[in-house]
Amino acid sequence: MASARLKYLSLGVLVFQTTSLVLTMRYSRTLQAEGPRYLASSAVVVAEMMKILACVLLVFKEHNYSMRALNAILRQEIAHKPIETLKLAIPSGIYTLQNNLLYVALSNLDAATYQVTYQLKILTTALFSVSMLGRRLGVYQWLSLLVLMAGVALVQWPSESAAAPPPEKDAPPSGSQLVGVAAVLVACCSSGFAGVYFEKILKETKQSVWIRNIQLGLFGLVFGLFGMLAYDGDRVRESGMFQGYNAVTWAVVALQALGGLVIAAVIKYADNILKGFATSLSIILSTLISYFLLQDFDPTGVFFAGAILVIAATFLYGYEGRAAPNPSRA
Repeated sequence: MASARLKYLSLGVLVFQTTSLVLTMRYSRTLQAEGPRYLASSAVVVAEMMKILACVLLVFKEHNYSMRALNAILRQEIAHKPIETLKLAIPSGIYTLQNNLLYVALSNLDAATYQVTYQLKILTTALFSVSMLGRRLGVYQWLSLLVLMAGVALVQWPSESAAAPPPEKDAPPSGSQLVGVAAVLVACCSSGFAGVYFEKILKETKQSVWIRNIQLGLFGLVFGLFGMLAYDGDRVRESGMFQGYNAVTWAVVALQALGGLVIAAVIKYADNILKGFATSLSIILSTLISYFLLQDFDPTGVFFAGAILVIAATFLYGYEGRAAPNPSRA
């Protein structure tokens, strides 16, 4: 009974994190407020700081709130193992790029289109799993990848609304769909590679996942600061890195920082089928909220057909993974 409760709790957490992050990020990037808009590069840096702090607190809790034990484990696992720590530089740099690309994508795409298109990460993760981990995919999984590509192609199919007249003055900016789709595609590739690379590192060592996330966060903080100064250095020097921050911005940063850690904590209770339900519910919720609340999305029959194919592909991919001796994680 407790196990079933944890499963459904996992489902709720996964749906909430996935949906709320996408919707709040989209809202924050299209919100028309006085003053400058917050810097996406700054939000990525602050999220890394939050993630490091959260992971340090989790390690502190694991060692019975002992400062001496915390100091010892951080020295032993990070400072005294520079080669092991350096291995995390590659996925960390890619994750930093990916986090910045998500802001670019959601500045140019509505939440529903983004959610569906981003499911291409299943395809990239599967391909990198085959090439880097030597995984073997079954017939149903290869079929699901074809269905997934067809679904995403339908979602991106040009519609009559694309040629509609420009929105009124009070309407939020729609951005460039081409830029948004390009950002999502690059993010899918980076997500697939970095996820499989990180999984490979975790399997080769016995370090705590929280220690590994601290290592990722440290490199991510360095890469993020470098990117912020290189891309937005003039604006940071002029108005500070926290320019344009408001309650919505802080919600986005917190969800981005803590979301991955929450998923890491609950994913052991969720199998591939449950993850498929979470993805499907998240797509449906994002579509409904984008249409009724954000009002930045005009659904078409082609979009719904593509979304149904993507949802079906998600279930089909997880179906065989459930029975296989070495299921692939997307």
